[in-house]
Amino acid sequence: MAARLSSLALLLVLAVAGGRAAAQDYDFFYLVLQWPGSYCDTKQSCCYPKSGKPAADFGIHGLWPNRNDGSYPQNCNPDAEFDPSKVSDLLSSMRAKWPTLACPTNDGVRFWGHEWDKHGTCAADVFDEHGYFAAALSLRDQLGALNALTAGGVNPDGGYYTMDQIKGAIRDGTGFEPYVECNRDESGNSQLYQLYFCVAAAGDSFVECPVLPRGRPCGNRIEFPAF
Repeated sequence: MAARLSSLALLLVLAVAGGRAAAQDYDFFYLVLQWPGSYCDTKQSCCYPKSGKPAADFGIHGLWPNRNDGSYPQNCNPDAEFDPSKVSDLLSSMRAKWPTLACPTNDGVRFWGHEWDKHGTCAADVFDEHGYFAAALSLRDQLGALNALTAGGVNPDGGYYTMDQIKGAIRDGTGFEPYVECNRDESGNSQLYQLYFCVAAAGDSFVECPVLPRGRPCGNRIEFPAF
């Protein structure tokens, strides 16, 4: 009997340890912000959501758990499907600050569901569904990325800026230097597309990035298109 209890206790310890390992399968988050003018100014173009044209400000792409070696967990709980009713009090903010620009025009639910299914479910040790979306919205507002850029003389007016100007303005205004990702407009010009900021594993504060994502080089002449 004692041996059987000992075996059960060992199995319990292993199960708890395994659960902890799975729950801690990331080291930090990327908060990824997207400039709508650059999303739309491509050969693919864009469609405004059913709620109308978003404000000319950085919208959220996602809050993504990531590991220090550059890899990341994904689709961690297929049973935890996105349920809009759980974020009913956040939907107006999500429409404004986490809009979808994909075609055809839609209400954003599919986009938010994808972000929750692929990324949010991998941070279940920190967030439930409501907490995940609320945290991303709060972090985005804390940064004030567009205000930082404009205060530093980098304006979304179709002008061109250097990488140092962009990173410097954001660093001076937010205290953190982002990874800057570019895409190409219809003429092939490099344009400011996405900003990656790093967030602590607890999901509540910004940190210096331990590793940077891999993306297309921007060059040193970067357009900041109007929207």
